[in-house]
Amino acid sequence: MWPVPHPHRNLLAIALPDGTVTVVDGDCPHRGGPLSAGTLRDGAIVCPWHWYAFDVTTGRCRTAREADLPRHRVIERDDLLWVEVAARRQESWSQLLRRHARGG
Repeated sequence: MWPVPHPHRNLLAIALPDGTVTVVDGDCPHRGGPLSAGTLRDGAIVCPWHWYAFDVTTGRCRTAREADLPRHRVIERDDLLWVEVAARRQESWSQLLRRHARGG
């Protein structure tokens, strides 16, 4: 695992056993814990704050279905790896409050 420089987001690259690289958000979607301080175990990255585990190939959370980890497309061009990072979706205050009320 290593951090990927980006001006507006924390990103984390992970080398997979098959030789490919995946890039995920570096902040845990549960409470923002630093995934770079987490551990890789059984194909999952585990957040050091609350032990949420995310499958590194799909981003699916193994411990809570509403907390999937965003993954980003990796493109190989000119023998370099590039990451396609989508803009974050902005939530309105009402959306934020409803999600919080649901426990998310």
